[in-house]
Amino acid sequence: MGIIIKVLINAAALWVAVTILDGFDFDFEQQGIFAFLGIALIMGLVNVIVRPIITVLSLPAILLTLGLFLLVVNAIVLAIVVAISNALGLGLETDGFGWTFLASLIVALVSWGLEAVLGR
Repeated sequence: MGIIIKVLINAAALWVAVTILDGFDFDFEQQGIFAFLGIALIMGLVNVIVRPIITVLSLPAILLTLGLFLLVVNAIVLAIVVAISNALGLGLETDGFGWTFLASLIVALVSWGLEAVLGR
């Protein structure tokens, strides 16, 4: 049950980012809600598998910037999710790394807020 809630939190956070940002797009009419939930599942898998590897490899930069480089790590993880989404034809698109960085900030804040509200 916890995995389903985490996927739904990821989906809600991605929905907020897609709704707010012009350069971070998903076509709900063409792709549908199941494709969006698939993207949220991919995001969860990338966070579990790839994010720890990137974090360990960038540890010197994280320490040098007192943790601020973790924002870039989040953006890189979201860029990987966008690339996998495009490879699978799921339809999540971005207009550049700047939009991906802003989307990762929104996703992180919304996820944090929802997890705090749900007590996770």
